[in-house]
Amino acid sequence: MISVELALELRAAGLRWRPAAGDRFVIPGRGMDEDVFTLAEMTVEVQDHPTGRVIGFNGTTEWALDSVDEPDAVWMPAEHQLRDLLGERFSRLERRDVGAGDTAGEVYRVVVLDEHGGQVFEDDDPARAYARAVLDRLRRTGTGTGPARERSTAG
Repeated sequence: MISVELALELRAAGLRWRPAAGDRFVIPGRGMDEDVFTLAEMTVEVQDHPTGRVIGFNGTTEWALDSVDEPDAVWMPAEHQLRDLLGERFSRLERRDVGAGDTAGEVYRVVVLDEHGGQVFEDDDPARAYARAVLDRLRRTGTGTGPARERSTAG
């Protein structure tokens, strides 16, 4: 899973979110940064109000939270959603072993094709490697994700 900081960077770079069932999100800056919520049909759902969209928490009487304005929630896209955002530019995900003994581990490499050939984004977590590739694309184009990529693909 990506960090809240990385999710905030993605949003600041222009990543748009159309909430859908199964999407994960956080509500930063309210002492709940570590709590990851999931949109579900019955318990946490998007509600349209005359004043805007809110994310409602149904049946959560033990919480001091009934709803939150959608802009206050930060999407935490999953690995498959980030891969989908790369679209046709995504070439492959590679895993390679690094180090030996106590320092052994894995590094994941997301290879993205662009007009200059290919770029590689590495991290020890595949979702963060995908997020770095999406972030780079958003920063380079400055166009957000565009209508075709606006809706998340939960699942």
